Amino acid sequence: MPNQLRSRTTPDATPVFRALADPTRRAVVERLGQAPASTTTLAEGFAMALPSFMQHLAVLEECGLVTSHKQGRTRIYRLTPAPMRAAEDWLSRQRDLWERRLDQLDDYLHTMEQET
Repeated sequence: MPNQLRSRTTPDATPVFRALADPTRRAVVERLGQAPASTTTLAEGFAMALPSFMQHLAVLEECGLVTSHKQGRTRIYRLTPAPMRAAEDWLSRQRDLWERRLDQLDDYLHTMEQET
């Protein structure tokens, strides 16, 4: 049912949210926000085997948040911000909705307060 409600013109943010649900992947996105980096540079500081870390990179690449290219024998990853816009747009619409609802609640509570 939720998929039926999604606008056909709005890009689907689900893969981005799924990718960002993991703290390791969020940390990689933050790191790539500074500058492109190699696989080994990105893996530094994470207590996991390189193949496990590369699975995280694959998830980020699958949803389009990062791209990679070979530079000699090294794979370089770069942040691709466009897919993040779908998630940002969805969050913005939700924020607007809830701000309106909270404003309505505030108005109602003020009205109730004045009546007592």
